[in-house]
Amino acid sequence: MGRLFVAALLLFVAGCSGGENAVPGAGGGKFGALLAKAPVYTGQVTPGSAVDRIKKRGKLLIGGSQDAPLLSQLDPISGELTGFDAYLGKLLAHYIVGKPETELLSATSETREPLLANGTVDVIIQTYTITPARAERVAFAGPYYQSGQSIAVRKGTSGITKPADLAGKTVIVGANTPGVKAVKDAAPTAKIVEFGSDPECLTALKQGRGDAYVQDQAILVADASKDSELQLVGEPFTEDPYGIGIKHGDAEFEKFVDDWLREIGKSGLWQDVWKQTIGTVVTGDAPSPPAIAS
Repeated sequence: MGRLFVAALLLFVAGCSGGENAVPGAGGGKFGALLAKAPVYTGQVTPGSAVDRIKKRGKLLIGGSQDAPLLSQLDPISGELTGFDAYLGKLLAHYIVGKPETELLSATSETREPLLANGTVDVIIQTYTITPARAERVAFAGPYYQSGQSIAVRKGTSGITKPADLAGKTVIVGANTPGVKAVKDAAPTAKIVEFGSDPECLTALKQGRGDAYVQDQAILVADASKDSELQLVGEPFTEDPYGIGIKHGDAEFEKFVDDWLREIGKSGLWQDVWKQTIGTVVTGDAPSPPAIAS
């Protein structure tokens, strides 16, 4: 998912009151409503474990992004990170240390694994797709989100709510992207029109040169956050599971984060985070969280 993220490595601590994700008033605003429902871990902690180190430090060190709309984006006015990944990071910090205190180290696809391996960060939360090859070098908690190819239409379009509705329609896709195969598999009778870049695909859709645009949901979410003419419909119809990256071999911390994900999934807090972020541009009810370790 490197298309969404910055290419430089830098340490960023935002906000004027200490931690990067300090929440003014702690209970105000959208995140304050989430925090009011957030659990805090009260069990025993193994001395010297990752959880023990984080608790003693008083904050969670996260490898992530600050320029991914609705996922993890820096608000230039408040100096806080907002978005689905950003809020999950704050809530995980709150679970461990009792407050949403984090620091962000911006990561790229090339630096994520070294940052975990050398202990510079505790976790990577950055739409980090779980793959067998990566799992040989990184431990993954989750998946915490199921992304994949999704459908976008011009706002107000009717009759397209699921992949089968693409049958017989003209569908725009990025050239040589997974969307080409996804559309062929889901709707063999669809007419596929390819364009070389995401901006070209968006322009073609808005010009009426296609009925729908199929692309990775993370890209479409970013597009829809900046363009009121775009509307996402339905859930992803291919599988791209995102995991929370953890240092390879730390089974105890992996289980700890998995247990937390299960807890916020059962309580409905995960769905609340989705509604405040991705759900502001994706139509329909919040999806169910993916099964952990699925």
